Amino acid sequence: MSAESGGLTGLQGKLSQWLRGRRPKEAAPGDDGGREALLLAAASAGLPLAPAAHPAPGYRCSCDRVGCPTPARHPVSFAWQTQSTTDRAQIERWARHQPQANFITATGMVHDVLDVPLEAGREALERLLAAGVEVGPVAESDDGRLLFFTLTRGTPEDEDEWWPCELDCHPETADEHPGLRWHCRGSYVLVPPARLPGDQAVHWVRGLEHPLPDPLSLLEVLTDVCARHVGEEPDHTDAAWPLRR
Repeated sequence: MSAESGGLTGLQGKLSQWLRGRRPKEAAPGDDGGREALLLAAASAGLPLAPAAHPAPGYRCSCDRVGCPTPARHPVSFAWQTQSTTDRAQIERWARHQPQANFITATGMVHDVLDVPLEAGREALERLLAAGVEVGPVAESDDGRLLFFTLTRGTPEDEDEWWPCELDCHPETADEHPGLRWHCRGSYVLVPPARLPGDQAVHWVRGLEHPLPDPLSLLEVLTDVCARHVGEEPDHTDAAWPLRR
């Protein structure tokens, strides 16, 4: 079988493999071609991106902050919300000038992310697909989380109509939400491909060729599965959205 027919060489083959959550053997985690192609694919799908920290030797973070609580998982700039962009030229510049950097995608602009424990997420994904529910892109983090990318819950013209719920997760409150975390306005997640300390990574399980679904179409199954995972009774009252007066 030729390299061309195998689809394992060339930018198109690498991108196709990555978007199906399968890493080509010749594409190492730091491979610039595959990395840049995936970042541009994310931007083309509407995900706003900004540079993030990356792992440093000894399970440390490139930010050099002593005791960094989220090594290689946070943006490099405090202005990440305004910096986040889908502009192809800007993302190419970042990717080429910062070849080791991870990237975050800011949630609550175009998309949200429902972030669940890995085993619970795998069970939920199986149930959703078996039921014929349209599931969008899904990323897996080797540190034990599954990320379901959905449409955003939106930003109403009248800010008084936008109420957060107890599922909302911001970066600084992630540890308070061991079960389901809902990343919306003011939050972010790592976008694949990303490297974590200890040779771990974040990669696509279902790629960006899948359209973003309504979050509510996934929420009931995710809350049920996550409630069992953390040993609690599911409570759907906090998940009622949109919340209106």
